[in-house]
Amino acid sequence: AAFTSRRGVRSWGWVFLGVFLSLGALSWGEKGLEIPEYDGKDRVHTLTAKNYKSIMKKYDVMVIYYHKNVAGNRSAMKQLQIEELALELAAQVLDDLDDEDIGFGLVDEKKDSAVAKKLGLDEVESIYIFADNEIIEYDGELAADTLVEFIYDVIEDPVEIIDNERELKGFYNMDEVIKLVGYFKNEKSLHFIEYDDAAEEFHPFVKFFATFDAKIARRLKLKMNEVDFYEPFMEEPVTIPGKPYIESELVEYIEQHDRPTLRKLEPHSMYEIWEDDIDGEHIVAFAEEDDPDGFEFLEILKEVARENNDNPNLSIIWIDPDDFPLLVPYWEKTFRIDLSSPQIGVVDVEDNIEEYPSFNTEQEDGSELLDIVTFPPSESTPLPLTAPGLPLFPSSMLPS
Repeated sequence: AAFTSRRGVRSWGWVFLGVFLSLGALSWGEKGLEIPEYDGKDRVHTLTAKNYKSIMKKYDVMVIYYHKNVAGNRSAMKQLQIEELALELAAQVLDDLDDEDIGFGLVDEKKDSAVAKKLGLDEVESIYIFADNEIIEYDGELAADTLVEFIYDVIEDPVEIIDNERELKGFYNMDEVIKLVGYFKNEKSLHFIEYDDAAEEFHPFVKFFATFDAKIARRLKLKMNEVDFYEPFMEEPVTIPGKPYIESELVEYIEQHDRPTLRKLEPHSMYEIWEDDIDGEHIVAFAEEDDPDGFEFLEILKEVARENNDNPNLSIIWIDPDDFPLLVPYWEKTFRIDLSSPQIGVVDVEDNIEEYPSFNTEQEDGSELLDIVTFPPSESTPLPLTAPGLPLFPSSMLPS
């Protein structure tokens, strides 16, 4: 079958976030999925020109890691073993799914270059997910829990239907992501079909919702065949003009509005967000949402974003240190800051800051809402994706 590619590929390079610290369960952050101890069963296939077609036919979804050739390099071999274990753990968790058979495979850039060419794998150290004749390129950390949660999203329907008050409340509580919601007559409506086709183009990166219920539509202030676009952390949506829409119109609108003013760095999309800088710069805010000071700081940050939402040159990245506990020491050392309290500053990935981005942070009385500083990186600052000096798991956990 022919596959269509979605989203831009991001390479891991030398970096790897998943650090395994013990023989027990792996949990990334306080809110992450619990991953069990590796049971020793090999589930990850090595794909070759002879076997890749037969193996891929066995599964509804195929997850492929296109990796560097590590022959003769002990350090690289150990790194690949770590990465393979993350895939083995993810495969173990997903092994018992009733609705979908999900396979995992490795493709070596040198040994299996013919396979890579046939499958359209063009960026080494990237993960590709083959599902429903689409190739979805994964932009997150190579950690079992994050990958599993992402795959759960992949196998869900592109459009989630809101049928009741509980589901509506869940929709409103999802304020950290780009989301759309539309009101349609029913699932056979031609206008809904166009909407569903557009959702497939962005699935699972952009969340699409719909309702066929007039009462729910009134709560959402939607008219028939109308779609609202919600930017993260904004109080009010924007109604997409020109209803009823065709797929290409919805796709074009989303592509023109896919850089929010304020966005949260998430483990499943961190590379894409970090590489999407503006003129080599990021405004980065560190704040723990569950901490009273962090919560108050975040509310101020949202206010600033709302006041400057029309500024195309403003993009603020919010990082909750609780989501990346192993990286806190690295960030504190690199940026020379104390993350026990909220911080905000400008990071220049090329270390050549001359002036801050221009945007309004003044209150009505003339006082400043935020004091923007420069985080002084000790060197050029790519996204820090490993916590130096942390112990690896025992060699007995390595897959054979």
